[in-house]
Amino acid sequence: MPIITMPKLSDTMAEGTIASWKKKKGDTIEMGDILAEIETDKATMEMEAFDEGILQELYVAEGGKAPVGGKIALILAEGEKLEPAKAASKAEKAAPGKTAESKEKTAPAAKGGRIKSTPLARKIAAERGVSLEGVAGTGPGDRVVAKDVLAKGAPSPAAPSPQIEPKAAVAGDKTIPLSNMRRAIAERLVASKQQNPHFYLSVEVDAGSLMRLRKELNASHEAAGLPKLTVNDFILLAVGRAAVQHPSINASWGGDSIIQYAGVNISVAVAVDDGLITPVIRNADKLSLKEISAAVKDLAKRAREKKLKPEEYAGGTITVSNLGSYGIEQFFAIVNPPQAAILAIGAIVKKPVVNSKNEIVVGERMIISLSGDHRVVNGALGAEYLSTLRKLIENPAMMLF
Repeated sequence: MPIITMPKLSDTMAEGTIASWKKKKGDTIEMGDILAEIETDKATMEMEAFDEGILQELYVAEGGKAPVGGKIALILAEGEKLEPAKAASKAEKAAPGKTAESKEKTAPAAKGGRIKSTPLARKIAAERGVSLEGVAGTGPGDRVVAKDVLAKGAPSPAAPSPQIEPKAAVAGDKTIPLSNMRRAIAERLVASKQQNPHFYLSVEVDAGSLMRLRKELNASHEAAGLPKLTVNDFILLAVGRAAVQHPSINASWGGDSIIQYAGVNISVAVAVDDGLITPVIRNADKLSLKEISAAVKDLAKRAREKKLKPEEYAGGTITVSNLGSYGIEQFFAIVNPPQAAILAIGAIVKKPVVNSKNEIVVGERMIISLSGDHRVVNGALGAEYLSTLRKLIENPAMMLF
């Protein structure tokens, strides 16, 4: 008699919305069947069945919401019946976030002492530095699945703080309900500003060489029928290269230690209908310009379609937010926890500048701003990183070899 609960499909997910049911009441369910599409705070994802039997009840209608751990469906084995009173009793006894089928238990070890887990769960655990020892497995045979690892590595909720009384709506005002994504963004950004001591640095970069090289490369790309390179492709390439030279930037606060990441995984801010999502370009420091360009185009497209997998927006080590295409010349972003730094990229503008011959000429300039967590990065370290970043952008051909 498995009670199906709302799974935790991202580390910031507090509730989910049933976007659609793929099975209806009375259907025969087998392990691996897609039961529903769940809309989280970051994407719309398929939910698989980990039990088999008859889909007896759907507790949440399409478009309805349920908290993580809240019951959404009931599967009974063929021939099994459940008395209404017994069902109510079991539901009441189940603790919030748990059910009779999802009590805390340590995942059993397979032969040889290896923890029984799915490949995706092991991948996410390795990326997040989470040990599978002691992780409660909720998959078939108590196997550890992806959502178990995400739940284990979820950040502790921030301590409650005094709330500002919201303005009451009056006649003519429009009240827009919060989406799961918008609610999660609000909670994370408030926590970041409250808990992370921010500081800010800016540097003006000569983008003339970058623009000329981009024009030349795009001419050859167009002739070959290849996608065009964007300014952001070059920026991401430089951010990854510079982070290798300054590992203190590619780090996070560990409570009683500072964690410097082995790889440079760049979170790229992508605007979507409900807010913002940050898919991750993994090992960006080892990728070519062409590989970065292809990766960011693919991730951005699927982010807007809400088709990203959990591991594709988890595990970032430094974030880039670019508002240059909107004409914004300079801004400061909020640090994306648990990372220690985020870069805000402004528009490339033409302006009068003084060249090496003391002549006033037309130049192309761009302002890059760094927001840092002062517990991890100080002003000098941030300035050194921006200096290296500027050198790479002003000499973009250096990054192509």
